[in-house]
Amino acid sequence: MTSDGKKINIYANIGSAGDVGYVLENDAGGIGLFRSEFLYLGREDFPTEEEQFQAYRQVVQTMGEKKVIIRTLDIGADKQADYFNLGKEENPAMGYRAIRICLKEPETFKTQLRALLRAAVYGNLSVMYPMIISAEEVMRIHDIAEEVERELKEAGVPYRVPEQGIMIETPAAVMVSDELAELVDFFSIGTNDLTQYTLAIDRQNQRLEDFYNPHHKAILRMIKMVVDNAHKCGKWVGICGELGADLALTEEFVDMGVDELSVAPPMVLKVREKVRAM
Repeated sequence: MTSDGKKINIYANIGSAGDVGYVLENDAGGIGLFRSEFLYLGREDFPTEEEQFQAYRQVVQTMGEKKVIIRTLDIGADKQADYFNLGKEENPAMGYRAIRICLKEPETFKTQLRALLRAAVYGNLSVMYPMIISAEEVMRIHDIAEEVERELKEAGVPYRVPEQGIMIETPAAVMVSDELAELVDFFSIGTNDLTQYTLAIDRQNQRLEDFYNPHHKAILRMIKMVVDNAHKCGKWVGICGELGADLALTEEFVDMGVDELSVAPPMVLKVREKVRAM
């Protein structure tokens, strides 16, 4: 909380269940981004529903009452698994990845959703969906999630419907964020991809480092637009990605009304100190 009473949660980003200890050591308010794709990488076949359920349950139980936001499968681009048979793409960052795979291969998606809804019984679990570009995608996600709910209910399997949000990572999502806010519980702004797509710069291309400017006015105006549209609908907004831990922008984010910053565990205390000193 700032000196003038503005409250902002400081959460941690982690890439696997083994990182939960770092979250607790650094006293994060919760987990703002749990990358579920670690369960899919480094293996020869899809993880089962039970494998995923056990991993998610372990994390939420360890965190107790603190929020755990699990991002659904975000594979493709720089994260490849041969058994997905994704094939070679000329521009994988803009290709067949993340929610696009889930919507085109719903059985894989449903397996993960069943595990997530089952694990939600054991703690404060939220789910968020990556790489959204339209309201139609969100409505399709809801249809699939409702189908999973019916299946679990008919089978007599305990489950809970968690808070559901989306990642705002594309200019398209920013521009229709007023519509999207009516369909979800929260937004998480993925600043790494949002910057890359807005500036038309591959952030992994070292030759373009001089042109890559995450403080570009366009990025900051987009963030403000998303925050305003979410708050008009009574929804909260978080920021993840490198900008979340950028201390030069912390005060600006608080002034915008950002509700949560999600950072690497070692940055939690530094960001919290910055907020408290404001």
